[in-house]
Amino acid sequence: MAIRGLIFDLDGVLVDSARYHFEAWKKLAASLGIDFTLEQNEELKGISRADSLKKIMNWGGLELSDQAFSDAMERKNTWYLELIQGMSPKEALPGSRAFIESAKGTYGLALGSASRNARSILQRVELLSFFDALVDGNDTNRSKPDPQVFQLAAERLGQKPEECVVFEDAVAGVQAAKAAGMRVIGVGAPDVLHQADAVIDGFSGFGPKEMERRLMAV
Repeated sequence: MAIRGLIFDLDGVLVDSARYHFEAWKKLAASLGIDFTLEQNEELKGISRADSLKKIMNWGGLELSDQAFSDAMERKNTWYLELIQGMSPKEALPGSRAFIESAKGTYGLALGSASRNARSILQRVELLSFFDALVDGNDTNRSKPDPQVFQLAAERLGQKPEECVVFEDAVAGVQAAKAAGMRVIGVGAPDVLHQADAVIDGFSGFGPKEMERRLMAV
């Protein structure tokens, strides 16, 4: 099946904003009396803010009222937004801009991210104009590994799932793409993203022709 649409996760795939999420979650966890580690942060990749907070509460054995839960999510987002104010094009991950530029026009390009701040981040790193469709945390009510975010992205591109390739750095995201019936290229460690159809360590030196070659047999 020909590849017609490319769908990208945001954090850890196109931009280096994962560290800002970690700092904001760590600050929130500390305010709740919970230790929060980088290893635990890895488990939050690709899932919603609410589900992330539920995991942190579970790790800390903490229960919150609905209002306190909502307030905690808002505090985390406020701190995160403060941290990303200084983001600039240099925080686009190496090779990501070149890959998108070379793919534009040949494929439909969409974002499929759990982030509610995806649009503002793409604006700051000057990538927003390349995308034909955006689906973020404001559009979905189910977190990865549920396939909703990628299904919506394909719909907005006007493409069938089997015509789309997803780029993901999280296990939950890879699982969501496969559940949507799409091919997926993992961006990261092969031993972690082994469910993906192919794995790259980043976009440097990687172009659409290499993508097509890697997925030809899939």
